[in-house]
Amino acid sequence: MKSTKRNRRPSEQALQVAACLLADPDGWHYGYSLSQRTGLPSGTLYPILMRLAGNGLMETRWEDPERAGRPPRHLYRLSGRGAKWAREAMKAPASLAPALRAPLESAR
Repeated sequence: MKSTKRNRRPSEQALQVAACLLADPDGWHYGYSLSQRTGLPSGTLYPILMRLAGNGLMETRWEDPERAGRPPRHLYRLSGRGAKWAREAMKAPASLAPALRAPLESAR
């Protein structure tokens, strides 16, 4: 039986998320912070984060609220496999938009 999984290049938006996460691959990131850094709206960002987590490329956890009455916050970071995937995904032609390359290059 053939696999139904597609093997295609990640979207530009997924590459933006990968670049931001690679800037600090071991660090935990808030979705809101990723949204601010990438400029992606929540309706685009969170499905990408969920897909990455569902594929084992990202770890997630909940953070307890700092103050009473505040909701817990979800945190995200690349798994070891996810960091490897992101590095491979970022190997792109020189024509890749500078905005996508900048976060990754600043982490080097």
